Amino acid sequence: MNKITALLLVILLSFSIAACGARSGEESVVKNGASPAGETAAPKQTDAAVTATKYPLILKDTTGTEITLQKAPQRIASTSTAETEILFALGLGDRIVGVTDFDNYPEAAKSKPKLGGVSAPNVEAVLAANADLVITGISIKDDALGKLRSLNLPLYKFEPKSIDDIIANVLIIGQLTDKNKEAKELADKMKKDIDSIKTAVGTVKPDQKKKVYIEFSPGWTVGKGEFMDEVLTLAGGINIAADTKGYNKINEEKIIQDNPAVIFYTTGTKDKAGLTLDQIIKGRNGWDKIDAVKNNQLVGVDQDTLNRPGPRIVDGLRTIAKGIYPDLIQ
Repeated sequence: MNKITALLLVILLSFSIAACGARSGEESVVKNGASPAGETAAPKQTDAAVTATKYPLILKDTTGTEITLQKAPQRIASTSTAETEILFALGLGDRIVGVTDFDNYPEAAKSKPKLGGVSAPNVEAVLAANADLVITGISIKDDALGKLRSLNLPLYKFEPKSIDDIIANVLIIGQLTDKNKEAKELADKMKKDIDSIKTAVGTVKPDQKKKVYIEFSPGWTVGKGEFMDEVLTLAGGINIAADTKGYNKINEEKIIQDNPAVIFYTTGTKDKAGLTLDQIIKGRNGWDKIDAVKNNQLVGVDQDTLNRPGPRIVDGLRTIAKGIYPDLIQ
């Protein structure tokens, strides 16, 4: 995804795989995300996930950069909305000393000191937060990441591309902060809820699966290689943009031709004229021929639960699945 597109996603998005293990002595090492060769390991659930973290702790993030934590961090600065939600979900709200300008969940996040945007955090504000751990995410620009690293603070970058990555990130943050028990409980609950949705839609025969289309911002949809596409697939839908990769500008003629049965759009999104995204979609020339429009099968999805790769992605998945197969999802 190019950086211009990433900046567009900041407003909407507010997105590593981990293997837990131990080194001889007091150091433990975690490798997260792609290896130097670009390979990705499957997340592992081991007994280490529920034991106390051993410090000093050496970690590699998605960029392959190592950080060392001498003890459990007590002052955490988050420049990514999804990771902020994970921190709060693990009961770490009292340790958070700064969040992004876009953090709005949970309610307590709104009152935390602000550190700027998710693509270009305010370096001075991050430094002033006096954090002993800085967490950043998928939307940060490369030059902004470099500026944060220049502060010589322990910094961990997350870049989830799948649901498994999101769950793995929960466990990693649990290990970083010595909240392993809470992290495992949250990860297990997320997996259980996801499995229940997969089971429900799993009764749909392959030839009865519905074609779906999602527009998360005016004129933008998503193809393979992003967790939002995986959500559509796990929900039992057939993403008509699955022949593309990453985030793409839409091809209106192709969408009409593909004729999706259900169209998803993010709520709270408006264009310069004040039109909501569903109004924009319904008003496009020729789109009245699409089954989803003809049958009024346009489903609004809260942009934060769908776009943020955090614990509430399960809520986004449930909304999508219910929108496609309302009789199967409670």
